[in-house]
Amino acid sequence: MTKAIRTEFMQFLVVGGFAALVNFVSRIIINEWVGYRLAVILAYLVGMLTAFILSKIYVFEKSGRHHWHELRDFTLVNLLAVVQVWLISVGLAEYLFPAVGYTFYAPEVAHLIGLAIPAVTSYLGHKYYSFRKSP
Repeated sequence: MTKAIRTEFMQFLVVGGFAALVNFVSRIIINEWVGYRLAVILAYLVGMLTAFILSKIYVFEKSGRHHWHELRDFTLVNLLAVVQVWLISVGLAEYLFPAVGYTFYAPEVAHLIGLAIPAVTSYLGHKYYSFRKSP
């Protein structure tokens, strides 16, 4: 891995970490009005928009493509990631943690684990698809 790619990946992780924090906090707030399952999805959308804007500004080079095309492709990559996040978050919070008797902030811990899983797959998807250079 070249230094430039390592630096870009680190920037992606910082931006992704901040977007994950936005996602996490918004899930707690949104959960006051809707159930956990829907709150995870809605918070993911808030975090995804945050990640798109910050990734475009701070992580990836200008692609020469229209913003709407990048956002569409960013959304497609994130549709795969949201499935990962949802399955892991709900699976842990509603099935595994209760089965093993884990109760200490179980929904929050489950959600944090769920958010961490797609970091590498999302980076590759965004680098080579969402923000790919215009031909």
